[in-house]
Amino acid sequence: MKIITRDVPPRAVWALEQGGVHPLLARLFAARGITSKDELDDALARLLPPSQMLGAQEAARALADAMTTRQRICIVADYDCDGATACAVAVRGLRLLGAPMGFDSVEYLVPDRVADGYGLTPSIARRVKERGADWLVTVDNGIASVAGVRAARELGLNVLVTDHHLPAVQDGEVVLPQDCIIVNPNQPGCTFESKSIAGVGVMFYVLLALRAELRERGVYNMAEVSTGSVRTEPRLDALLPLVALGTVADVVRLDANNRRLVAQGLKRVRAGALPPGMAALFQVAGRRPEVATSFDFGFALGPRLNAAGRLADMTLGIECLITDDAGRADELARALDGINRERKAIEGDMREQALMLAEDMFDESEDPPPAMVVFDPDFHEGVVGIVASRLKDKLHRPTFVFAASAADGKEHELKGSGRSIPGFHLRDALDLVAKRHPGVLLRFGGHAMAAGCTIEEEHLDTFESALQQVAHEWLDAATLQRRFEADGPLDTQYRRADLVDTLHKEVWGQGFAPPVFCEEVQIVSQRLVGEKHLALKLKHQGEPVDGIWFGHTEPLPARVKLAFRLDADEWQGQRRVRFLVEAAEI
Repeated sequence: MKIITRDVPPRAVWALEQGGVHPLLARLFAARGITSKDELDDALARLLPPSQMLGAQEAARALADAMTTRQRICIVADYDCDGATACAVAVRGLRLLGAPMGFDSVEYLVPDRVADGYGLTPSIARRVKERGADWLVTVDNGIASVAGVRAARELGLNVLVTDHHLPAVQDGEVVLPQDCIIVNPNQPGCTFESKSIAGVGVMFYVLLALRAELRERGVYNMAEVSTGSVRTEPRLDALLPLVALGTVADVVRLDANNRRLVAQGLKRVRAGALPPGMAALFQVAGRRPEVATSFDFGFALGPRLNAAGRLADMTLGIECLITDDAGRADELARALDGINRERKAIEGDMREQALMLAEDMFDESEDPPPAMVVFDPDFHEGVVGIVASRLKDKLHRPTFVFAASAADGKEHELKGSGRSIPGFHLRDALDLVAKRHPGVLLRFGGHAMAAGCTIEEEHLDTFESALQQVAHEWLDAATLQRRFEADGPLDTQYRRADLVDTLHKEVWGQGFAPPVFCEEVQIVSQRLVGEKHLALKLKHQGEPVDGIWFGHTEPLPARVKLAFRLDADEWQGQRRVRFLVEAAEI
């Protein structure tokens, strides 16, 4: 492990300090590419305009027509947290915007991870048609669903695809669904600057465009004849807590626009303006909305929603997010919490087995191969992605974990989920494997750092050797060395509980990493707690500090360079700073 200190441009620090930014935050922001205080303005007015997003205005006109003529709309969701929040935003937002016209004909459908697979399929299109819908609207999926869209159009359904994933590529050419409206910043020709926006963010932008369209049509200025009142324009900011949750949970890059969406959502959560379902999820997770952080979204609420999609039915999660009944929300949140506990147990067993299988691939004296592929007949396909992530973190190698398909008639197929390391674009690697070995990959898709695929079990060895060959070609020794980026030493004047709170209030996440400091410390004492965590007594610049390294059991030398986050705990009525260790350079 090599701990690398981030570069800090002095001019950017000076400019931020001159703008009144706290010196510690100025240093942290400058290291993350912020050069002026203006970039930190998270006002709603600073959001990118919906007019930049290709297809948003066409979608707005079509939805406005549909609402005016009382057409039925069915949302086709996805089974992860981004898909669940996007569906909840769509249902809540369309009903909210249609309320002045008495429109509420919106329902949703969630594909089954096992039976339906990912995205809009012909079978899903048929189920939407059977429900009597006029419009099929996808959220967080659909850009690669060429056959599904075609089937929907043949059934007479109007189709709106809202997505943020990359479109399919065939023979070097982008392939898009035809005869439908597409809203996706990653489609060719779209000038929307935030290419990292989550699926829930795309749907929120469609609603912004729809509200503008309805405003232009004078819907919110019409007088009610019976009461003599004027229809008021609905506010969409009530949806921002859901947008923030889905954005963080989907681990998209927190560029300036995404940070504004998350910041605005957090402000409303802390003020108590959040849906009953989110409040209930905070409760079962043991977290407090009034001091909510982006960490809570990513590691407390998000996993509880994702667990439903992995092991049960994401309908539970969506119902939790759209209900306005606090009692019902509490009941659903408790059910989601129970499913998440089950997911943790399954994941723990799978992780141990996967690690044993991976370690059998190389001797202790050897480095791991450049890519890892693991399969066990007893693995659960809903948890392979989490296990792949854990293995990748442990071994610092691109990793695929496979499970046997649970779908009827497809027992011979393996479903795989992969996670990657910087410098290895996983989807591009799969594309190269597909070109070199036609027929091995039945389906594949994803991004640079996460991807999935389906193969025949008989082709597992071929896939493994092909992926490792690509890794041999693309990865060098420097890339394969585990590196940990940190923010350098922490001045003792900043080792204060109030500054811990200040740091926690900021928006951190993917592409805008939370602060991690690093320096050499003295280990005064160390002991295991709970059999899997290392509790530490440290001396930091000569002064005593407590520390803990969760999930680490190996003892540390007397002096060691640590990378650590700041936290505060309470002891005998006093709040004290402690270090949460992330890495050690030994």
